[in-house]
Amino acid sequence: MTSSNLPPTEFNFTLPKGLIDEQGEVHRLGVMRLATAKDEIFVEKNTRAQVEPIYGVLVRLSRVITQLGTLSSVTPEILENLFTLDLAYLREFYNRINQQNHAYFVVKCPQCNDEFRVDLALSGES
Repeated sequence: MTSSNLPPTEFNFTLPKGLIDEQGEVHRLGVMRLATAKDEIFVEKNTRAQVEPIYGVLVRLSRVITQLGTLSSVTPEILENLFTLDLAYLREFYNRINQQNHAYFVVKCPQCNDEFRVDLALSGES
């Protein structure tokens, strides 16, 4: 099997607002790779994530974001500076690419009460 037949493991994204670094530069374009079991184990072993489970989100994202603008590395501490809109976007983007591109909401029709799935479309996806 040639590499062109392999499914993609990295995905481009564009943050809605962008992360502003200490020099005032805005970083919006990035690349996220698929998560591995090793990433999940790393999050579970992270001391701060054990004490503050919400921090695990930043640890997880720092593991799978391989590029964000011109930043030399992406750490949980850097991601603490994300706007909440961008954090929400990255969480949904992570879920989408790791769920075979199927992120959706289950909704109920107010007239007939039938439930159905609505695909989540993310702005800024490449």
